[in-house]
Amino acid sequence: MELISIVLLIIVAVYAVFILQLIFGFNKINSFEGTNATPKTAFTIVIPFRNEEKNLPKLLHSISQLNYPHQLIEIIMVDDFSTDTSERVCIKWRLDYEHLDTTLLENLRLSYSPKKDAIARAMPIAKHDWIVTTDADCIVNPNWLLTSDHYIQKNTPFMIVGAVVYKAKNNWFHHFQQLDLMSLQGTTIGSFGIGKPFMCNGANFAYTKNFFTEIGGFGGINDKASGDDVLLLQKAIRVNKEKVHYLKNTDVIVKTKPENDLAKLFMQRVRWASKTSSYSSSYAKSLAVIVLLMNLSLVIGALLSMLCYLEYKILLSTFIIKYVVDYLLLYKSNTYLRNGKFFVPIASSVLYPVFSSLVGIYSLFGNFYWKGRKFSN
Repeated sequence: MELISIVLLIIVAVYAVFILQLIFGFNKINSFEGTNATPKTAFTIVIPFRNEEKNLPKLLHSISQLNYPHQLIEIIMVDDFSTDTSERVCIKWRLDYEHLDTTLLENLRLSYSPKKDAIARAMPIAKHDWIVTTDADCIVNPNWLLTSDHYIQKNTPFMIVGAVVYKAKNNWFHHFQQLDLMSLQGTTIGSFGIGKPFMCNGANFAYTKNFFTEIGGFGGINDKASGDDVLLLQKAIRVNKEKVHYLKNTDVIVKTKPENDLAKLFMQRVRWASKTSSYSSSYAKSLAVIVLLMNLSLVIGALLSMLCYLEYKILLSTFIIKYVVDYLLLYKSNTYLRNGKFFVPIASSVLYPVFSSLVGIYSLFGNFYWKGRKFSN
């Protein structure tokens, strides 16, 4: 019993150090204040999609509302063999908004990753150097490109990472996903702050074509179904970390939809976790391992406590330490992403170790389904 207690306390101590580091890093990333500069940057927005007939109209409407000169915007939509009426939605959009430079392409599958193929398909015909990717189930802020342009003019980066938050309903299931995503966003910002960036989200990701070519595009990372964002970022960090920036400004936060089905949520998180084995960052791998160990140890600790092999006080102390450091990071994320809206993540924090442990273990051995297709890890 004593050995189990010591192991559990060591794991939570190491975990706390990692999270406190991220909190320190979060505080180091200052919010960018927009300028009055005249827009100069020309953007190509790339939107890969598959079976998104319900979501595309909302995204395209938000793009039509962008506060940015239309002559500096190009839109390339890449259809990954949709079986619904997504193509018809895009064609209607082109007819309704003829003043916007819009191209519709069919994906060309060359690798194991349909989304990387879709982005690579758009790259040769993109007219502008700055490529911005987002997802079909997103909504963008009217000043999304304007603020990005101001940041580019002032800081001259080659790659920009932005935040993503859920447009959630007021129910526990969406609340659970919101907290999970906030923890990932907090980790993203914190890792940039301590100089060890390794995470981003393809729903709000931008880079120049020249830099994309310089780092070899998706070459060497096509063996994973996903990773058009995180794995590309880590390639970029190895080549030129100084030119990879995090843009912290509420005007560039992109909103996306949470899942409404537990099985789909589980598959989504397994898909995200499946990229971990391909991480090139030793820090990222270490963090992933300690997070899995922390959550798994709480689950196992609860079982051992019920069997009287572990004092419940040790388990409770471990949970409280984890909860407090997690809450501090979530509080930072919540203040930035949701303007400090009230949240009490106690119920989610109790169930999250179980969910996270199942996702982590399954991602090491199981297959996952994505957009009606089966992928192996």
